[in-house]
Amino acid sequence: MIPISPTQVLDNGQSAIDNGQLPMKICHIITRMILGGAMENTLLTCEGLHARGHEVSLITGPALGPEGELMTRARAGGYKLIVIDEMRRAIHPILDWRASRRIVACLRDLRPEIVHTHASKAGILGRRAAAKVRGQGRGIGAQGEDMKIVHTVHGLAFHPYQGWWKNWLYIWLERAAARRTDAIISVADAMTRQALAAGVGRAEQYTTIYSGMEVEKYLHRPAEADALRASLHLPAAGVLVTQVSRLAELKGHDFLLEAASRIGDERVHFCLVGDGELRAKIEAEIARLGLGGRFHLTGLLPPEQIPAVMHASDILVHCSLREGLPRTLPQALLAGKPVVAFDVDGTADVCTADTGVLLRPGDVGGLTLALGLLAGSAELRARLGQGGRELCRTRFDHNLMVDRIEEIYRRMMG
Repeated sequence: MIPISPTQVLDNGQSAIDNGQLPMKICHIITRMILGGAMENTLLTCEGLHARGHEVSLITGPALGPEGELMTRARAGGYKLIVIDEMRRAIHPILDWRASRRIVACLRDLRPEIVHTHASKAGILGRRAAAKVRGQGRGIGAQGEDMKIVHTVHGLAFHPYQGWWKNWLYIWLERAAARRTDAIISVADAMTRQALAAGVGRAEQYTTIYSGMEVEKYLHRPAEADALRASLHLPAAGVLVTQVSRLAELKGHDFLLEAASRIGDERVHFCLVGDGELRAKIEAEIARLGLGGRFHLTGLLPPEQIPAVMHASDILVHCSLREGLPRTLPQALLAGKPVVAFDVDGTADVCTADTGVLLRPGDVGGLTLALGLLAGSAELRARLGQGGRELCRTRFDHNLMVDRIEEIYRRMMG
């Protein structure tokens, strides 16, 4: 791991350039700027580095999909935004080849000192392109040797819930990409352990940096939270259990629906925030189970409304079967709400005995008991929520994230 000394980390977002350090030319690459943890992380990193006086560029594809977009905010960020139309999330050999060629051309033109890729698809294409430009002597130095390549693991493309041949392909591609990489950032220690177990990279390449967010927005209850609760027409002393995620495979909505069908307390209502290809299927299952009066689907909400969602809720549940470290968990904890989640990937970093209930993946019985226990005790909810706020207040501050990323850049540049 690259060691980070607390005395070398700026904890107030102060420009490193104000301390006599030179600005750097940095290019970030991500597949698309939709609503999601990896994209929000990248957006805040680009904004933070730009605010510190660095010359920042972002290469991305079109913001396609039902999840909502962050492209509007990226365009207003003040740094250079380059959209490559051929960049897509799904594997497409022809488009991927064209996107790789476009990235190579962009890097030759930008001549960055740091190329920082995010997530699997952009990580594979972007690191291959950066290594090609570096190998051709087209980096910053006369021989191109000064260009450094960084990658952030937000989640791994290989996992137990897909076919063996896809896992084999992704592992092979990730191993090759890691050999081209100078430093790898993980959003949770679990990501590092899983990658190393698959033979991706070397231990000394990895550093864990928690995915930052705008912490202050979650610490104070906005007026919109009361309006949101009122719009749901909850019963007196109603308890609202919320999941914020795409309505998609592996997000675990089927587990939540089954648990809800076992909870007879009519005071307990459920809110699903998000949209996706499974919405019609989920709505049909809610109707089949006779839960229509207790389930509320808000559809897609803009990011600025999520703090109100967290404060309007009493319990945040996250039943996903695979994540890096789900941002909704620290967001809820910052709002003082307890969490219930399955023990996958980096979830255990924030869902602990002091902040909520951590369950074996797919444990519907445990999920039912946990939700019933928390719904029945406002004192327990308050105590766990306070523990979570204390845990996450500093750990997930986006300024600290940018400080630590910037420090890794500086160390690589010597």
